Amino acid sequence: MKISVFGLGFVGLTTALGFADKGFFVHGFDINDERRDVILSGNVPFYEPGLKDALARNLDKTFVVADDAKNTAGGCNVCFLCVGTPGKDDGSADLSYVFSVIDSVAGAVSDDCIFVVKSTVPPGSSAKVKDYLVSKGMKNAVAVNPEFLREGYCWEDFIHPDRVVCGVDCGKAKDVLAQAYKPFDAPIHFVTPNTAEFIKYLSNSLLATLISYANEMSLLADKVGGIEIARAFKILHEDKRLSGAPINSYIYPGCGYGGYCLPKDTQALAALGNNAGLDMGILGNVISLNDEMPALTAKKIIGATKSRGDNIGILGLSFKAGSDDVRDSSAAKIINKLIKAGYENIWAFDPMANDEFKKVYGLDIKYATSAEELCEKCDTIALVTAWKDFAGINKKYQDKTFVDCRYFWGEDNAR
Repeated sequence: MKISVFGLGFVGLTTALGFADKGFFVHGFDINDERRDVILSGNVPFYEPGLKDALARNLDKTFVVADDAKNTAGGCNVCFLCVGTPGKDDGSADLSYVFSVIDSVAGAVSDDCIFVVKSTVPPGSSAKVKDYLVSKGMKNAVAVNPEFLREGYCWEDFIHPDRVVCGVDCGKAKDVLAQAYKPFDAPIHFVTPNTAEFIKYLSNSLLATLISYANEMSLLADKVGGIEIARAFKILHEDKRLSGAPINSYIYPGCGYGGYCLPKDTQALAALGNNAGLDMGILGNVISLNDEMPALTAKKIIGATKSRGDNIGILGLSFKAGSDDVRDSSAAKIINKLIKAGYENIWAFDPMANDEFKKVYGLDIKYATSAEELCEKCDTIALVTAWKDFAGINKKYQDKTFVDCRYFWGEDNAR
């Protein structure tokens, strides 16, 4: 079986290398020339444990990076579409990148090739993809295969999936995906395309809801006073129905959810419901509270400072620890709120994301080369991303004011 993968970001590169590692012949393509060049050099253009080793094992063997979309698709049995589906202004998902792949391979694939949408798309999207294929004179079957990959654990999650979901409406697509996933020894659920699309949104919207719930409860605890918030949540996690479950990391207060998936997917699901005439009250409140968290967090930091002339340090810039991804970063939103409030002396440090954050946001702030340097330069230090590297640093600088925005050190304002 020959597999083609379009889009070589977190999902696409992991997908391509995962299938290549299982012995399938995989062609990959990304429209970004710089990204392709990095991969061809044997490097991974983002931080993701396991991928560089997998690339070294498979590059130019079972995995080939093509320089042309048509060359990528030619002769393949299945095309996995792993391109972005960003949110539009109204919150709905933009499928233009998916359609762009179809445009680029029209005439190069046989009618037997299966198009598999791995990008996150709202229920009903596969029918739109099918209609678009027909408009191009193509008769290919369309399937849906949502990803459930955590950034920082993409390789582990792909190679050892807890479940594989395949939305199919024909026997041929079912047979191709069954063959592709057979080596992974995981439960494979064949459902309708709409169901597969919905399951992905169920997953991400639940995680977002847990985060906003935890944040709302922490805000209430702050108002009540006398509550050890970090201890309360950690004891909650000892409930035997939750104990030891990785999902506990979402049932914990912080600065709100960020990254690429949760913000756009919750918005897209809410937009889908609103357009269908439903009042998406729960999900709407989840989004609303998350939108408020940067301002509430900035207010907390400001409350710990003595004056606008203070040097404020921001520990952590990536949207979560263990990743260099700064998309929809809480840190960027918080820093912008501080700048608008008149605080100009802002320092920042992240173990991985300094350069990427600087490139993406271009904020007028200073960057430290270490957490220690930041603490020495600043009067007030706010922990915004809970990197393990920052454990105990609040105890090394007793003369500084620390604001624990992630309840990482166990106190609201650890000193």
